Amino acid sequence: MSEPTLLYLDGVTVSFDGFKALNELSMVLEPGEMRAVIGPNGAGKTTMMDVITGKTRPDQGRIVFGADIDLTKLDEPAIARLGIGRKFQQPTVFETLTVRDNLLLALAGDRSPRFTLWARESADEHAQLDRLLATIRLVQERDRRAAELSHGQKQWLEIGMLLAQDPKLLLIDEPAAGMTDAETAETAELLREINRTRSVVVIDHDMAFVRALGVKITVLDEGCVLAEGSIDAIQDNPHVIEVYLGR
Repeated sequence: MSEPTLLYLDGVTVSFDGFKALNELSMVLEPGEMRAVIGPNGAGKTTMMDVITGKTRPDQGRIVFGADIDLTKLDEPAIARLGIGRKFQQPTVFETLTVRDNLLLALAGDRSPRFTLWARESADEHAQLDRLLATIRLVQERDRRAAELSHGQKQWLEIGMLLAQDPKLLLIDEPAAGMTDAETAETAELLREINRTRSVVVIDHDMAFVRALGVKITVLDEGCVLAEGSIDAIQDNPHVIEVYLGR
């Protein structure tokens, strides 16, 4: 028997004061898939993430996670506990804490900042931290305060904090924004590594970065899917050129 889809948006509509931010949006994400989502400003990309994570309730439609969990019936904390993690465009890390303590705070489980800062991690947590630090390219920075990191390194740290919560699906909004070319290339490689064990949805405007991901692309426009396909198919699509790439 085939594995069920991981995420299914079925005719999702969201209106704000008569404006349809999402207009019967339907999309399928398979288990283990990474998908890039692009589109002009106002196309519905952020609203799509909002409805998946429970921040916004759709007017109509279903969002099914796994076999039969309807996310539209759950609140944000319940959706997060199911294993859906979201990273916003601007990194939000604890700047006065070290990289290591940021990650320790984020490890799954009920934990207060006071406990974390005064207690040594367990052997299992120590191993988890080492793996996370290696994944996000911050082994050498583990004892630096987050405030001292570059913008790109802060983005990686926040991705590491998401990974610490062991999500099944990561929703990542413009991870390459404000990065150097070298950091952008490293971020694409980082996301490909993460995708070996988890599903990922990435929103970004940088077409070179999207090409480096090497994944299927969904183009949104006016709240619905305009086109889907490979980077080459998308860049050659006359409708996509007209509404997005040609601008």
